[in-house]
Amino acid sequence: MSESAAKESLILRQATEKDVTSIHRILSVYAAEKLLLPLSRDEIAARISSFTVASLNNAFAGCASIRDFGSCLFEVRSLAVSPNLTSKSIGSAMVRKIISEISWNENTRLFALTYRTSFFERLGFRQVSKELFPQKIWLDCSRCTKKEACDEVAVMLDFETKCLVPGE
Repeated sequence: MSESAAKESLILRQATEKDVTSIHRILSVYAAEKLLLPLSRDEIAARISSFTVASLNNAFAGCASIRDFGSCLFEVRSLAVSPNLTSKSIGSAMVRKIISEISWNENTRLFALTYRTSFFERLGFRQVSKELFPQKIWLDCSRCTKKEACDEVAVMLDFETKCLVPGE
């Protein structure tokens, strides 16, 4: 977390039903830019337990979600920070929180599909081939306008690299 964010009282917590509108609003901003998949309020409400939210000075600052695919495979998804707060390490703090909450063993892998590879690489992730992942992770892609020409990059953090994650 940046020094300025620390001074500004960054709080990370489990999302609640009260956060659905704020999460929907911020995800809609990035979905309009085709940087992530849109989620309806109902979809967010149904998955609310998978969301972490960040607040800065008691104001909503961002969100991130995790999906458990089983077999020790997890995905960071719906990672979004309020556009006016992107330089305050809020996204990094949320991803570190997700990393700390996973039950890690030698088979555990955490991945993301992203346009911001350098962000994830700073957190210890490495670029990998999308072909590494089982077919079940591609279900959401059927809703994406870029499904036939996906330009996201797959990044992964596994047990070995998790031990080297900076800032934990």
